Amino acid sequence: MMLIVGLGNPGKEYEKTRHNIGFQAIEKIAEVFDFPSFSSKAIFNAETSKGMYKKQNIVLARPKTFMNLSGKAIKLLVKSLKPEKLIVIHDDIDIPFGKIRIADNRGPASHKGVESIISELKTKNFSRVRIGIKPKIRIKALDKFVLQKFNKEEEKIIKEIVGKTTEAIKTIAEEGLQKAMNEYNK
Repeated sequence: MMLIVGLGNPGKEYEKTRHNIGFQAIEKIAEVFDFPSFSSKAIFNAETSKGMYKKQNIVLARPKTFMNLSGKAIKLLVKSLKPEKLIVIHDDIDIPFGKIRIADNRGPASHKGVESIISELKTKNFSRVRIGIKPKIRIKALDKFVLQKFNKEEEKIIKEIVGKTTEAIKTIAEEGLQKAMNEYNK
């Protein structure tokens, strides 16, 4: 079983913000894989959608915790579901806007959500699809920047990158992580 988690913040005020790109991606994956609507599971502190893709059981999840506490929900998901593979999809301020990078077994860099996951799971042994949101100019208040909504021009690019992220997840499911890394980390 594969567990794929999109990171973000719950609540209407955070929809379509830079920090919620993981939520946007996981919703697109559910749509493309034709999975059922997300339902809230108190036991996981997350919303989940389960289905089959290419003969694999896959659970998609959106934590109901805030970004910096993502590890609490993921720990509950991992403990209950015991997935063979965990993939986390999240925004990344260190990657150019509109690019993705796939990483495996790496530290959090400056991402507080990933830091929370590593802290709660006591391991960094999971995969990540990192979606670039790096601004073109230097930003002093990164915490405010990640909570901003995308402008109209950026929304077009985000639509494309969410599609590309979905394709990367399909490649991981069909052909494995290494193939996806070779294809998408160019």
